[in-house]
Amino acid sequence: MATVTPRITPFLWFDSQAEQAAEFYTSVFGNSRIKQINRYGNAGKDTHGREAGTVMTVEFEICGQALVALNGGPLFKFNEAVSFAVACDTQEEIDYFWSKLSEGGEESRCGWLKDKYGLSWQVVPSALPEMLRNADAAARDRVMDALLKMKKFELRALQRAYEGRA
Repeated sequence: MATVTPRITPFLWFDSQAEQAAEFYTSVFGNSRIKQINRYGNAGKDTHGREAGTVMTVEFEICGQALVALNGGPLFKFNEAVSFAVACDTQEEIDYFWSKLSEGGEESRCGWLKDKYGLSWQVVPSALPEMLRNADAAARDRVMDALLKMKKFELRALQRAYEGRA
């Protein structure tokens, strides 16, 4: 029997900002591009209510990950049940993505934010999972205590906590 490798593509539901959102996301991340813009036609107007020629979907990639933005109307909104995590190697990367993605949105705690479209992101140090998997329970607890006090992650403070130098 042949092995099938599925391709999973997240669809992001917007009211009418799919194209603007795709342009924003591709401007923030390297290795990103808009691949295709599909427009509504006359068919189905009684269902979708969109004028022919307006943007229906935008196929795009960020960091090589395929996504589709859909102009589906105001019925559904993003919430924190789904988010995208951005793993950062340096404080400069954390600062960059935090600044860009939170602009016009809202900052939360523990590396979480919502962008101006309401999509949730986690901007996290790539070293964090290893810190939280350490066999030393005291080191894990120190890191957890430190990160729970942060909005945007501060890599040096997490490293100090991890090493017991907080």
